[in-house]
Amino acid sequence: MLRRVHGTATGPPLWAEAGRLNVLAITAALHAGTDTALTVPLTDGALQLPELGLLRLPATPPGPTVARATTRSGELTLSGPPAHAASHPTVTCRPTTAPARGRGAGGPRAEGPRPEGPRSGGFRPEGPRPDGSPPDPPAAPASVGAAAYGAVSASGPPASASAPASGAAPSVIGAPASGPPTSASAPASGAAPSSVGAPASGAAPASAPAPASAPASEAAPSSVAAPAAGAAPVPAPAPVEAPAPWLPLRTLTHATPAGPVAIPLDDLDPYRDLDDPVPPARLDDDEAAEWQRVFDDAVAILAGAGDGQGPGRLDPALIRAVVPCGRTALTPPAPPAVAVSASSGDSFGAMLISRPGSALALAETLVHEFQHSKLAALLHLFPLLDDDREERFYAPWRADPRHLTGLLHGAYAFTGVTGFWRDRLAEPEHAEAAAYHFALRRLQSRLVVRTLLTSARLTAPGRRLVDGLARTLDGWLRVPVDPAALSRARTAASLHRTQWRLRNLAAPVGPDGVLRFRPDRGFWPDSRTHAFATRPAAPLTPDEHLAAGDPATALDGYAKDLARDPADPRALSGWIVARATLDPGHATRRPLARPELLQPRPGG
Repeated sequence: MLRRVHGTATGPPLWAEAGRLNVLAITAALHAGTDTALTVPLTDGALQLPELGLLRLPATPPGPTVARATTRSGELTLSGPPAHAASHPTVTCRPTTAPARGRGAGGPRAEGPRPEGPRSGGFRPEGPRPDGSPPDPPAAPASVGAAAYGAVSASGPPASASAPASGAAPSVIGAPASGPPTSASAPASGAAPSSVGAPASGAAPASAPAPASAPASEAAPSSVAAPAAGAAPVPAPAPVEAPAPWLPLRTLTHATPAGPVAIPLDDLDPYRDLDDPVPPARLDDDEAAEWQRVFDDAVAILAGAGDGQGPGRLDPALIRAVVPCGRTALTPPAPPAVAVSASSGDSFGAMLISRPGSALALAETLVHEFQHSKLAALLHLFPLLDDDREERFYAPWRADPRHLTGLLHGAYAFTGVTGFWRDRLAEPEHAEAAAYHFALRRLQSRLVVRTLLTSARLTAPGRRLVDGLARTLDGWLRVPVDPAALSRARTAASLHRTQWRLRNLAAPVGPDGVLRFRPDRGFWPDSRTHAFATRPAAPLTPDEHLAAGDPATALDGYAKDLARDPADPRALSGWIVARATLDPGHATRRPLARPELLQPRPGG
């Protein structure tokens, strides 16, 4: 809402975004079990309730419209505006969430409203309560249909609410109106309800009304002719069921000594992305179950460090929401590492993550993003530095220059990541990867902390924070690490810094010492950081030879690459680092420190 007011974001009509405040009030009333009635905005006929799910109102037109939401003792009734007298479409349910891992191998195929509704203690996953009492009855699958609960009712012909004319806003905020909105128009006869985003896994799409007369080949099931004499009977096709009106938000179940905790796996909320509102992107049941499996394994890894606190430690119960990104099905297979992860300073404990195939990668990412959330909370409370927001600083984990606030975020997050890998050093199954990543991240984080201490205008709280990071990292720099892993970590750090300068900086540096940036700089993928984590058994490429501890063969390979393309930053950075590894003297240190000032010639 604030981004829309400031003109830094786009989205639906402003009245619809402002009406989201009423949706939050309705959600709070459901949690509290109180009674209220408010006008709420719909998107394509659906009302999304934060951390609960999505309720569809039948026979509503696409786009932004309005409806009347009424809560009573945990029950929600959603009503469209009347078309004739008091007739209007109405749907009623008791919203509740559903665990990501359902019954059976793939879980329930679709979910409907649970008959008992929310409990006063909040919306928890299925399982025993902390007091030892038995769990709630299981949710009935949506294939039973909402009618089994008596949850859907409609009176009279369906009606729809039309979006207000440009510049006009319906009564959405403030005291509820005495009746439904007056700007109502009935849909065209035979209009089909619109779909909301991606259809729920296993749910059949709403069928369009059949034409008045159809050819014999398209006859309805009731008009199927009797089979000819002697022919096998033709079974009538199963009836197609409409999707259940209530689509519950799935949750990741985390067991704690006090009882299970439900962490939203949010694929429905329009504001779950970091930018503009997005439609639902419902996960397949198998993909949701895989999220629960990988999350369970990641939690087990985090628990291996014990119950103590410190950098890199995380209680998963503190996570407020996980937003799956980029995939909704099991295929294609997930990559071993996290391709995308992000968090917002306006949503503490929530994180957007593309699911990896590795529980270790997910555990590291949970720590990383929660570090961002903690620092964002501090920045809301205290000014930590005076930042001019100019992007001119090197961050060892980014392809682009960063401003000081971004640099502080990176230093704080990766100090936590360094602590995560330090805790893995004693775990045999993770020891090799942990030695490399611990050595790499402590070196990179300390470099950024030094930049903050020498370049940033830190406030008193900011100075205390960064001094604390420096003390922690200085202690970790004295922790012994496997020499081969340490060598690969130092090489990977040098490769990233060298390639960053070649791709971003223009030569020469100005006489005032200020860095000059290339006008053609852009994003470039960093594949070396993870590639150097293990020693290649049978190296083929120059990078692999360098990672295997053979800089001479690597240097020859980079020289051949440069003969084909002398301006290739990847090959040039590899050539500079391999040459400095073979001959660590003054002549090689200069291009390593300022590669943009010198264009070395292979063989020279």
